[in-house]
Amino acid sequence: MKRGLVIGKFMPLHKGHIALIQFAAAQCDELIVSMSYKPDDPIPGPLRFSWIKQEFANVPSIRTEISLDDFDRESISWAGRIPLWSAFLKRRFPPVDVIFSSEEYGPRLAENLGIQHISFDLERRKIPISATRVREHPLRFWDFIAAAARPYFVKKICFYGPESTGKSTLAEKLARDFDTEFVPEVSREFITSNDFTIEDILKIGQAQTQRVLQKLQTANKFLFCDTDLITTQIYCRHYLHQVPTALSEWEKQITYDKYLLFDIDVAWVADGLRDLGHRRQEMFDVFKHELDIRKLPFTLISGNYQQREQRVRETLQLFL
Repeated sequence: MKRGLVIGKFMPLHKGHIALIQFAAAQCDELIVSMSYKPDDPIPGPLRFSWIKQEFANVPSIRTEISLDDFDRESISWAGRIPLWSAFLKRRFPPVDVIFSSEEYGPRLAENLGIQHISFDLERRKIPISATRVREHPLRFWDFIAAAARPYFVKKICFYGPESTGKSTLAEKLARDFDTEFVPEVSREFITSNDFTIEDILKIGQAQTQRVLQKLQTANKFLFCDTDLITTQIYCRHYLHQVPTALSEWEKQITYDKYLLFDIDVAWVADGLRDLGHRRQEMFDVFKHELDIRKLPFTLISGNYQQREQRVRETLQLFL
């Protein structure tokens, strides 16, 4: 049996990695894909490993492995590092016949191991991408990111602020324009008036969190969210004069990449649930205060509806 080996950090897994692994698997009876990680990696090792397992779950000849990198010394030259890697691979895995790589160190590592080396797209002509470029500009190189890894890089945009400021309409419109997902204000699926209970609020908070996590899986670069768990807490405190701790815990599950705070300089429009038109400045101050105490930066969105849309689009363009 011919056993091959591919090693890497896969930070993140991209189409260049996938092509390399597929190329190697086609030439082996068994292929070991070994991912190394360090505790302080910018992308957690177990998460990266889950992307690899997901990508190749239906390929029985591929054996995925994860190892803590406690053996390498990046401060020294490759001449010194090659023996460290070679010793680790000999300890960690059964004998392999060939190592596949797209790296210049590949032939030297194979020579030290006493096995064959096969190079793949060393000059990155077939798939011109690197993990560093993806990390630095994920949306620019979106099409190169492995499907399993894309939810990690989706930019979550929170449309935030008091009622009747144009958040829902604009979030839904931009989701269509950007061909991506939109998370509505889930509370409107649970209640028809502002006469609700703590139990209602808990159901809303949990459902809102789950909806965001669900939509992340299919979002395209951006995920536009009409509300967040800070908002849920604000209205819970306003109407019920208390906030269950579960809302704070659910809030921690999702970190938004950008908060857009919508100003109150447009007309207030009643819709059956809205009843705070006479307290708009007070509520705006509450919303802003909650961002301030959490030290969450935000972009203020003001002006007429056309100006608001233009301001949001300019903000999104910075990510692209």
